[in-house]
Amino acid sequence: MKSFVVNRYGRLVFPFNFFPELDFSIFESLEQFAAVIRRDFEEKAPSETEIVARLEAGLYRRRHELLRDLALNLFWVNRYAMTMYDKRPTRWRDVPRHRDDVFLPVFTPWDGAGPVARIEAGYRALGPTWDEGTEDKVFRILFDVFRHKKGAGAELPAVKPTVPEILADPRSLTYHLLAYDPDYPGYSYADIVECFHRVPELEALSRQAMVLHNQYRWDRGQTRLTEVGRLAPDDFVVVFHPRTEEVLQFIRRVKGNRRQRVRRPTPVEARKPASPYPPVDVRARFKVLPRVEALAVYRGERVCTNDDLIRNAAYCWSPMTADEIREKTGIEQRRYTELELDHMALLAARAALAKSGHGPEEIGALLFCSCTSVKMMPSVGTWLSGQLGMFQTHVSCDLVAACAGLPYGLAEAVRVLQEVERPVLVVCGEKFSDKIGTVRTSRMIFGDAAAALVLAPAPAGAPPDIEVYQTYASGPMSEVDSIIWPNPEFDNNITVYGPEVRALVQRYLSQMLAELTALPHPDGGPGSMLDAIDVIVPHQANKTMVVSLARAAGIPPERLYFNIERVGNTSSASIPLALHDAVREGVIARPVRVFAPGFGAGAVGGYVVLRFDPAVVA
Repeated sequence: MKSFVVNRYGRLVFPFNFFPELDFSIFESLEQFAAVIRRDFEEKAPSETEIVARLEAGLYRRRHELLRDLALNLFWVNRYAMTMYDKRPTRWRDVPRHRDDVFLPVFTPWDGAGPVARIEAGYRALGPTWDEGTEDKVFRILFDVFRHKKGAGAELPAVKPTVPEILADPRSLTYHLLAYDPDYPGYSYADIVECFHRVPELEALSRQAMVLHNQYRWDRGQTRLTEVGRLAPDDFVVVFHPRTEEVLQFIRRVKGNRRQRVRRPTPVEARKPASPYPPVDVRARFKVLPRVEALAVYRGERVCTNDDLIRNAAYCWSPMTADEIREKTGIEQRRYTELELDHMALLAARAALAKSGHGPEEIGALLFCSCTSVKMMPSVGTWLSGQLGMFQTHVSCDLVAACAGLPYGLAEAVRVLQEVERPVLVVCGEKFSDKIGTVRTSRMIFGDAAAALVLAPAPAGAPPDIEVYQTYASGPMSEVDSIIWPNPEFDNNITVYGPEVRALVQRYLSQMLAELTALPHPDGGPGSMLDAIDVIVPHQANKTMVVSLARAAGIPPERLYFNIERVGNTSSASIPLALHDAVREGVIARPVRVFAPGFGAGAVGGYVVLRFDPAVVA
């Protein structure tokens, strides 16, 4: 897991956005690793030739734009060193000669005098963007690294030669430090995390500059390229050591040309069901009718604004502003927690039980809905049951239905209610903040939250609070795999493929609205079930996307309730959290009929039509 930290200024920092770290256990081949490096470094970074061309074409308006490109270029130059190796200046006589875990870099001479001069002159000719002093400081660091680099970067191999391999060609050029001070100043982890600037973009650039400086923690002006055959015993060279055992094993794997894993089976073309699955009319189908007795929530205690994301702009992010994030997603902030997911869920569950007035001995079942749980044994459902003091339930289990978690959970609760004829506790919870890593789209969208509802048998003769439910799953594999976690192709971080998500949401939303239009008005009035809906509380996926698709389907935005701008996308917890906030804001001030659709990872979908009384909110 990759967790945020809170620095002394109370700001969120994502260290992994500045210290590249990959999981090498997932790489089977050099080609697979190279594809990740190409995506995260090469495709984002301009070459020095491109930077010079942009300067000469007048494409840089202010210094910040040039500084950003210079930093991206240097991260690319160091793409292998930063992800695979630790650099250790060592006397040549002390370098082991016969080990396979000690490496030396090999360089092709590069004449960088022209680009160096043009970039320095170009920077001086540009005006400051926000803070001339800070921008000059960042430029001094980046430019000192840039003008002393010994290669253009493109020629650098991922796997460096071992000492025996480089000595096989005595003319091979490697680093030679003419002077080395082991106390040469650098930046500590604390220096980088505690960095502060009022301008988010400059805070991120300052951190990037410090990280890049630390890649060359010696007097760069006293560095030469020397043929290894001409090195003297007391000369200092820069030895590359694998950062982790996983890196070393990866190097041994690709050098040993070990066999690839067995090829995975390929999917077949998806075919539509033989006949549609009709929505479930709860009153007509079931004897024990459900009543919602309580709703309680726990939202992450740490606010992460769009400015916080910009402060933490990663080495692999394309440029984006806080306003652009809001326009793209409808989100201004999301909330993160320092608690574990199960403890966050426990707090929501306790509050819901207290609101309902039921003791643990009265609960017949507990259903936990989540797609971000890392607790397999015991399941979170059974763990929550024990923590809440339930000696025995009829069933306590976990459901993985991602953003359709609430419809799935309530549907299963209604079915279980027929067997237990006593209250069922449905808990929805997600913790995304430590599973995102450097994936920008995921970081923009997701937040942490938990919610819990108590569903109990309604009094004799009373109508059900859940009137209709429906669940769906599957589709084309492009939609099934539209949201993946863990995703080996993105260092096991959660990954969202936007166009595919939009396709599945559009498909399910059209199907849902068609079903509701076909159902009669539940109170016997004119029109359909859709006409009887007072408010639509959708899964808070992406406000911009949902509003656009709803409008295209004939649903005006004013019928929709959103709280995503303040809490982000909390997947299974998003609908109950939105219901809670709609009550707190007075949007739901009396019992109303709610249509709550959800859709998400795995191409799952579902909805409930429920009668919701604001009095049940804790």
